[in-house]
Amino acid sequence: MAQADKIFSSSIASIYDDLMGPVFFAPYAEDLGRRASALKPATILETAAGSGISTEALVKAAPGAALTAVDLNQAMIDVASAKPGLNKVQWQACDATKLPFADGLFDLVACQFGVMFFPDKVAAFAETRRVLKPGGSFIFSVWDALDVNPVPDAVLWELAKLFPANPPSFMRRLPHGFFDVPELTRALLAAGFSKVAAEHVELACNAPSARHLAIALCQGTPMRPEIEALSPGRLEEVTEAVAAGLARKFGNGEVRSTMQAIVFEAKS
Repeated sequence: MAQADKIFSSSIASIYDDLMGPVFFAPYAEDLGRRASALKPATILETAAGSGISTEALVKAAPGAALTAVDLNQAMIDVASAKPGLNKVQWQACDATKLPFADGLFDLVACQFGVMFFPDKVAAFAETRRVLKPGGSFIFSVWDALDVNPVPDAVLWELAKLFPANPPSFMRRLPHGFFDVPELTRALLAAGFSKVAAEHVELACNAPSARHLAIALCQGTPMRPEIEALSPGRLEEVTEAVAAGLARKFGNGEVRSTMQAIVFEAKS
């Protein structure tokens, strides 16, 4: 599943932006914006920019900065670049481990929930450091463990009941698979960074309904092809079963829960 884990098709990208974005990513994008604003960067690179949710926060936080945003998936860039207010962002599809930029070009590199997808963390961090100016900052976030993220944990629990022999594992493998602070700190130091700080950040995780969350996670992430491979033609049926399970746990109305991530800041 290694390659499929990185693929966000056009159908996934739109659901990701419409349903995943407001619930899971926008709150942390606001946090990223506050951190970026305090640094007053003139040049910013955002890696693994996805559908532009955190990009919008960076534009608002540093309106005078020159902002470049990259992502591995052109489908994500297509969604992001069409958003009002992001027309001045320089968009490019590229691998964050092989950045096509000169050394020492950026004051800030930001990456919201993308580091988990980099196969070689040290190599990716070294490439990030290469394009940063001396004394520049690298800010990135990773999801914390599933036991402090009740919504995706509940979704995986429901899927495990539906597929006990081989439950979809994308969320456990990648989004919630790299939260070891000492390990990530060692990787940053090995890549040449200094003054590494990590902060656990808990925020509200609210959604209009359990069904909203089921569609978001089952159809708006690379868990979708996992489900489709396990049960061809039953994606909607599986999604509705997950929605029913979430409703039993969180109620039939608006879902109010919490989520937790770890935000790292390091100096080049």
